[in-house]
This record gives sequence, C-alpha cells and structure tokens, in this order.
Amino acid sequence: MSFPTLRIGDLVAKTPIVQGGMGVGISLSRLASAVANEGGIGVIAGAMIGMKEPDVASNPLEANLRALRREIEKAREATQGIIGVNIMVALTTFAEMVRTSIEAKADVIFSGAGLPMDLPKLFAETCERKKEEFKTKLVPIVSSGRAATLIARKWLSSTGYMPDAFVVEGPKAGGHLGFTPEHISDPNYRLELLVPQVVEAVKALEDKAGHAIPVIAAGGVYTGEDIKKYMDLGASGVQMGTRFVATYECDADDRFKQAYVNAKQEDVTIIKSPVGMPGRALVNNFIESMRDGGKKPFKCIFHCVKTCEQEKTPYCIAAALINAMKGNLERGFAFCGENVARVNGIVSVHELISSLQREFDAMLNKPAATASVKA
Repeated sequence: MSFPTLRIGDLVAKTPIVQGGMGVGISLSRLASAVANEGGIGVIAGAMIGMKEPDVASNPLEANLRALRREIEKAREATQGIIGVNIMVALTTFAEMVRTSIEAKADVIFSGAGLPMDLPKLFAETCERKKEEFKTKLVPIVSSGRAATLIARKWLSSTGYMPDAFVVEGPKAGGHLGFTPEHISDPNYRLELLVPQVVEAVKALEDKAGHAIPVIAAGGVYTGEDIKKYMDLGASGVQMGTRFVATYECDADDRFKQAYVNAKQEDVTIIKSPVGMPGRALVNNFIESMRDGGKKPFKCIFHCVKTCEQEKTPYCIAAALINAMKGNLERGFAFCGENVARVNGIVSVHELISSLQREFDAMLNKPAATASVKA
C-alpha cells in the first residue's frame, strides 16, 4: 500500500511527511532533496545558513542570503520534488530571507519561533516588486488553535491571504519550543490534544478560505504508528525532525549524528536558550557549565536573533550550534526531540521512509481504534 497524499494547495506530496527544518546547518540541500526524492517535503533551515561563508562575520546579511539562494538552487538540481524553507520569525533577517526564498521559488515557507504576522505582506510585496506571480505556499507553525485563528484573522484583514496549511507543534519537539517550561510537561498540552483543537479551529477558517487548509502534526512523531494516530485525529500529514538527523544524508557532522545514536533518555534536558525560549537538547559538559554559572564571553558578530541580549546571555547560541553542527560538542550542544533515545543507528532516508511506510501499513491492517483522546 502507499501513504495518503498531503496536499498544500496545488502541491501534492505522495508521502505525507515534512522533514522539519533544523538549524544551524543540520538540514540543508542534501537532506532536503533526499526527502523530496522520497515523495516527502524536504526543508532547508534558514537560521545562520551562511555560517561557512568567508564574510559571515563582516557581512552576515549578505552571507546568509547568498547561502540560502545557493542551497535552494542545489536542492532544485538534485530533485524534482517539493522543497521548503524554515525561517524563524525571531531572526533579524526574517524579512530578507522570506523575500529571497520566494524569489528563489521555494515551494513552501514554514515559519515559527514567533507569530509570522507579516508573512503574506512580504509575499505580496515581493510579487509586486518583481512583477511576478510567485507560488510559494505560506505555512505558520503554531502550538494552539487560538494562535492559528489569530494568524488567519490578521492575514485575512491585512492582505486577504489565508494560510496554505498549519503545522501544530507539540511540546515533545526538538529545539526551541513554543511553550512555557511548565506547559512542556503538562499532559493538557500534549500533541494528541492539540491536533484536534487546531483541526477544529481550521475548519472554521476553511469556509472563509474556500479551500482545504491541511494541519500537519509535529513534535514527538517517531513511527508509522504515530503517523496513523495523528492522521486519525484529523491531521493531513506529520512533521519529523529527530528521525532525519540519524540519516546518512543529514548535513550535520557524523559526530553530531552519533550523539543521537548514543543518547539515553536521561540525557534529554530542557534549557533556557539565549533566544528567550525553552529548548530541548542533549545535556553535555557545555550545557552543564552554563548551568553552573559559567559564561563564554563573546562579541556579537552575527546579530542573528532579535530577542538575544548579549549583555545578559552567557554564550552565543549561533556559535554553540555552529560548533555542534561541525561535531565540536565540547564547545556547543545538540538540540533534539523527546524521542532521541529511541535512535539506535544511522540509515538512509530511503530506508527510513520505507520503514515508516511498513509501520503505517501494519496499523491499517489492525482493527480501527477510536481517534478521540480524553484530557
């Protein structure tokens, strides 16, 4: 059998899996194109994408935009599938990266780490300035039905545009989390409850939009059984990050990937990021030293995140994540999802998607279970 398709406007993914955008440098063109070649939606992470550019310290804006254009082009050369870009609202270069992604004809922009209220305005301005009708789909990442409704109302009133889809991300996700530290462990905020809430909120929006607005479940999705569960709850697809780190095609250093393979459940921790949000990561000496009051003095050269206050933060988040991506985990750390301890080896993207398909098919052959979840 085959997966049901995921439709976002006129885009059709034969595999209803979005590979989560993972910065810094974890998901670039190699991973994104491999996922797209398997019928999923491959996603390039925009955060500090220009980290290897020679002028990133002296000219971070142009370095990041140049690298973004190049990674989209490289992905296009490697696949005929769907390529997206993840752009955090918190980035100081958010507007410029959105415009560049649209001009480079990315198929989808996924945007979270804040509410992307200006996304359709930037899209309309880019179309007007370039005198071209671009087709990039705009997909906010939210953590509640209320957030989805707020975004949709703002977009509709300001530009007449409605979101093409929503990603609802639960508290088991990796990296920066759109929840308070207290809500991360609160069962009332688990993804099984958030998905039906967002699906219900989106139903009211679909009437105004005049078309379907798919909901994509994210945060702790690990198996084909999970995919089936969330689709039974009303999701049209899922987003997965952690599973794709442990693939040969992932753009991170092998030592970064091996940290996932070696991870135990007790290694998973919640940190307070300089971005101003909690984040889930693998504990190591770097994180422990920061918790013990350590400080890595630095001069901010990247100016990458709007909410980062250099004088108050103990370390540079960009430098730490760049070091980690390169395999230098003594001078950085790895973000991860809640289920990272279940990773037991490195596989190809093809092998991963095939195993998820088999698990999904196995669930189809089981007696149907109720899709409702009680709080």
